Amino acid sequence: MSTLPFLSDYLSASLRLSMPLAFAALGGLWSERSGVLNIGLEGMLLTGAFVSAAATFYVGGNGWLGILAALVAGGLVGLLHAFLCVTLKVDQLVSGLAINLSAAGLTAFMSRLMFTSETTQRLPGMDAIAIPGFSQIPLLGSLLFNQDPLVYLLFLLVPLSTYVLFRTSLGLTLRAVGEYPRAADTAGIQVARVRYISVILSGVLAALGGAYLVLVHVKFFTEDISAGKGFIALAALIFGRWHPVSTVLACLLFGASEALQLRIQAFNLNIPYQFLVMLPYAIALLAMVGLAGRSTPPAALGTPYSKETPGE
Repeated sequence: MSTLPFLSDYLSASLRLSMPLAFAALGGLWSERSGVLNIGLEGMLLTGAFVSAAATFYVGGNGWLGILAALVAGGLVGLLHAFLCVTLKVDQLVSGLAINLSAAGLTAFMSRLMFTSETTQRLPGMDAIAIPGFSQIPLLGSLLFNQDPLVYLLFLLVPLSTYVLFRTSLGLTLRAVGEYPRAADTAGIQVARVRYISVILSGVLAALGGAYLVLVHVKFFTEDISAGKGFIALAALIFGRWHPVSTVLACLLFGASEALQLRIQAFNLNIPYQFLVMLPYAIALLAMVGLAGRSTPPAALGTPYSKETPGE
């Protein structure tokens, strides 16, 4: 008799836990499809989380202003990554790691100045919007049709990203830049501009995942709240083979594994909690090992493009 409520609660928790991963992974997909490796998803997600929390807390408790501030901040971090990788041709791995380290340090320092305790930084969050009729469907109603606006936005972004990438000339241009930048340049495509736009969009989407984390999921900010979610999003991106649908499904898998370990801990089983905490990361690692040699990234991923460099 208690199976249905437990299953409904478990699926809802899995969806909530996978949302930051899904936004960050979609952001990484747009960047890497253009040929720019984005290891900095963790820093972008953390930046979005902090900025949305700070803006919401200090500007009248308006969550929408927090989201807008997170989008701007994420876009600026993406712009920085694009400038370093596309214009200055800095090693893309180094640029991403620098963004992660800088974001971790700056958000930790600023949070200690701005948020004195969890009670003073408690955020109002965002309310769920029930879709009349559909929200009453058993099990799936509360899961799919009684969610906050950011979940509905993700439901829209997945098919929209798939359509744009694989059914439009814009998507063809983006994929050409990520696969054969010299051929794209010869065809008159501005490779640098396409990569700039893609990386900025990547930062915006990753920051949106951070905003969801603090405004919907936990409703406060604490140091290192992202807890490696940006790196799990990268694993989901590889697991999903740089396709929006399969990438988000991989994020749901990782979210479900995290929800599972939380519920196993609640059962008070005689299992060290450390093993349960590392379950999502172990699944991500196993997924990466299982796909070794079988998941092919965009051909020009991680390679700076220059008209003067032959052979690209």
